[in-house]
Amino acid sequence: MAKRGVWQLQKLIVSYSDWGGSSRGIRSFMESQLPVFKEKNPQLEVVTELIRGQHPHLKGFYKNKNERVICVKNMDPEDILQHATRLRNSLGRKVVKLKTRHLTNHPSVQAQ
Repeated sequence: MAKRGVWQLQKLIVSYSDWGGSSRGIRSFMESQLPVFKEKNPQLEVVTELIRGQHPHLKGFYKNKNERVICVKNMDPEDILQHATRLRNSLGRKVVKLKTRHLTNHPSVQAQ
């Protein structure tokens, strides 16, 4: 997602194994859909990384120095494309769980 017109995802690393069965979907994703994804997102640096003996994953690096890792073990190429698009569209902020449903500077007297 662009924040003030600047895309927040800087780099996407696609890690896979050329031997493992859990990487079958990501290998077909790299052949069929990754070139189109790179072409549609010229602002994004996409790197493929060969790691043997581990499950495949997508790793996104953001401008605010955060990173997100998504395991794509045994997924179809369409699902992997959806996860890569979600990484691209997110801002890279950490997920913060709110204690209440709303934030206020003046809490209700009845709530105490």
